[in-house]
Amino acid sequence: MDVSDLLTEAYDRLPDLVRAAVDGLSPEQLRQQPGPGANSVGWLVWHLTRVQDHHVADLLDAEQIWVSGDWAGRFGLAADPDNTGYGHSPAQVAAVRPESAQALIDYYQAVAARTGSLLAGLGPADLDRVVDEGWDPPVTLGVRLVSIVDDDLQHVGQAAFVRGLIQAD
Repeated sequence: MDVSDLLTEAYDRLPDLVRAAVDGLSPEQLRQQPGPGANSVGWLVWHLTRVQDHHVADLLDAEQIWVSGDWAGRFGLAADPDNTGYGHSPAQVAAVRPESAQALIDYYQAVAARTGSLLAGLGPADLDRVVDEGWDPPVTLGVRLVSIVDDDLQHVGQAAFVRGLIQAD
């Protein structure tokens, strides 16, 4: 298996996991926090999508999908390209208000399609390209892509767990 196929296989698992985490939940359930200061299903899926959108846009030197359409409006937020959810306070978590499960699915699908285009045809030499010199050692494209999918998988698993908690109530 070549490296492009391997990364594509990992990333292609995410859309079904995102859909399973949110499909059928009402807007109220998407915003429901299972405890004080906890993240909601909607916030978790929004955050994982925002991080992927932010990082992939940076890798492509392109505008984020978040700011290129009315995505922010569908979440009750401003189209701030720096707002990915990192460091959010409980009030900021609660301010992420997806209009529906479909809004989360649609936004993730748009980001996933762009990511798939980036992954298509990547070779080993591409993965060695340094994309961020702000770290020691500098971050390569391969490391960044693994970091993104790792973060996404953790958060979608958390969203599925929180879904189980709120549905058990």
